[in-house]
Amino acid sequence: MADGAILLAFITLQRLAELLLARRNTARLRAAGAVEHGRAHYPAMVAMHAAWLMGLWWLGYDRSVDPLLLIVFILLQAGRLWVIATLGARWTTRIVTLPGQPLVARGPYRWLKHPNYLIVILEIAVVPLALSLPLFAVIFSVLNAGVLYLRIRAENAALEQAADWASGAQTLANESRRL
Repeated sequence: MADGAILLAFITLQRLAELLLARRNTARLRAAGAVEHGRAHYPAMVAMHAAWLMGLWWLGYDRSVDPLLLIVFILLQAGRLWVIATLGARWTTRIVTLPGQPLVARGPYRWLKHPNYLIVILEIAVVPLALSLPLFAVIFSVLNAGVLYLRIRAENAALEQAADWASGAQTLANESRRL
């Protein structure tokens, strides 16, 4: 089996496992009263990521992998695991907020508002580059930028709404204690 096929098999299995985890977390969050935001762009995001992976299989399965870019990819996976571990049961591929819960401000979220998107931006470019597919990296980086433009706007609005709700709930709790 070529190095490219091994890398792509890993990414495919990883993405499938993440989708299962996200589905489970989303169901639990919804059962707890969570609200989903930004549903309109979600199919486009899924389609773009599926096309990226299918295109990589089509063009890169029989290619060798650049060792330096493989190291970068491995480091990105450490970042991905850090994000998922930090969010725990709140990690999902959808934009889901749980009313009354404070925003996560630990782990990589201490420094970045959207660390997972930075990782995805880099992965979308690094994996094709590791397989010597620079034009593919450019095309999907541009497509990803378009999807992320919509995604981040929707997520920022949802997070602002959630923060406002949490702040209001805290104020109400403080007021009721004084009474």
